[in-house]
Amino acid sequence: MQADQLNYIGKRIKEIRLSKDLKLTEVATTAGVSKGLLSRVENGRTIPSLPVMFGIISALKESPATFFENINYNTNQPFYMLIKKENYTPILKEDSVGYHYFNIISQSFKDITFNAVLLSLEPDAKRDLVTTDGMEYIYLIDGEIEYRLNDILITMEQGDSLFFEGRVPHLKMNKTNKTAQILVIYLLFN
Repeated sequence: MQADQLNYIGKRIKEIRLSKDLKLTEVATTAGVSKGLLSRVENGRTIPSLPVMFGIISALKESPATFFENINYNTNQPFYMLIKKENYTPILKEDSVGYHYFNIISQSFKDITFNAVLLSLEPDAKRDLVTTDGMEYIYLIDGEIEYRLNDILITMEQGDSLFFEGRVPHLKMNKTNKTAQILVIYLLFN
């Protein structure tokens, strides 16, 4: 990320906050950050982590698309944010054996929550069918799995994707002898 793009973030936050006549303390509290951190971000003294930045954008009642719409892409390097693997946080889900979830990013907006997780699915992992209040997208990074949607059984291989209504009872199954790696994206309805 170039310096002008980094400065854009802080300036944009401050510009939106002032245009909506919001106090620094108000936005910081809603975003779940300290007033000091928000001030340092606005003044270009620190770069917020991706979850913090999306928390601030949400506290400003903005969408990411609107927030970043005027970012300068006329540079040699595009705008990007990197989340390092060591910053993924493990999460526990329903009773299961062999399902290891790691949260990559989770952010709530007005009507929807976006959640991206990495799942390591061990051979012969076990759990019951589950439902999700939203839509799910899965991308099979590595391995082979079977996906059950109610009574439908789908075989997936490395590189395959599946998008479905999460309210349908579903289950990921690994009947091979190799751990499968799966990117799961949830679009949850608020």
